[in-house]
Amino acid sequence: MSDEISDLRLLTHLVAAGGLSEAARRLNSSASILSRRLSAMETRLGVRLFTRTTRRFMLTNEGSLLHERALQIVADVDEAEAEASTQGKEPRGMVRVGAPMQIGRRLVAPLIARFSERFPGVAVQLVLSDAGFDVVDDELDVALRVGMPDDPSVIVRKLLASRRVVCATPAYFAQHGTPMNPAELLQHNCLCLIRGRRVFNTWTFMYDEQPSTLKVSGSLATTSGEVLYDWVMLGKGIGLKGLWDIESDLREGRLVECLADFSGEPIDLYAVFASRTHMPPRMRVFIDFIADAFAHYPGTPE
Repeated sequence: MSDEISDLRLLTHLVAAGGLSEAARRLNSSASILSRRLSAMETRLGVRLFTRTTRRFMLTNEGSLLHERALQIVADVDEAEAEASTQGKEPRGMVRVGAPMQIGRRLVAPLIARFSERFPGVAVQLVLSDAGFDVVDDELDVALRVGMPDDPSVIVRKLLASRRVVCATPAYFAQHGTPMNPAELLQHNCLCLIRGRRVFNTWTFMYDEQPSTLKVSGSLATTSGEVLYDWVMLGKGIGLKGLWDIESDLREGRLVECLADFSGEPIDLYAVFASRTHMPPRMRVFIDFIADAFAHYPGTPE
């Protein structure tokens, strides 16, 4: 098996280098040695993998198919070897994590404190922002975000499945009345989030298991989920918040949910990272730790 894996590694090196001479230079070998290895591999497989002339060095159709599989196989082998080599060793190094402001402060920060006790060799930097993150551009190891990312190249792991809640303080409802159906929100001061230049004032509800939207309005809007939360807590109006942000407030009566019969919009929390390939142990244990902690939180992935 080791010879076959070695051949697959050679194939990936040849494709990455674009030719025998450049591959030999990168591998500190010679073009003649690599050529003999390639010929032996083709003989063993009974197919030609490259079209080789003085001007061209290109994969054949068979070579392209094998190369596609070889990339995954080599990556899996490398990952398995990395896991085996670190068994029994304490993870060390830095993990840089991005998260939304409120969930980062209220839920993620306490989990990181517990993580640092369990893995003292791993330093964690927690970056909080409601503007959203790009794991590559923002130089993050892990980004926690609401909703699926648009980038199809990143890896995601679902942490929480919950819903959005329409809520206000008991004092606000006592003064202004409690909406009995979504249309009555038009008579209330609805507090909204801003993302870029867009105000999120279109709220989604369910009627007979079908989604329906309503455009609300209000005197206050903000780019910060925490500021919106503070305004709701001050009785300035009705807000739409993720259940995970206000669960303790609902339980202890500081906030009251309304329109629960109209099934608020679902909301999911994901861990986003660039790749599983060559993932360092410090990242693996961090993601597993966070996922396990959220698995015991109300509203977990199916």
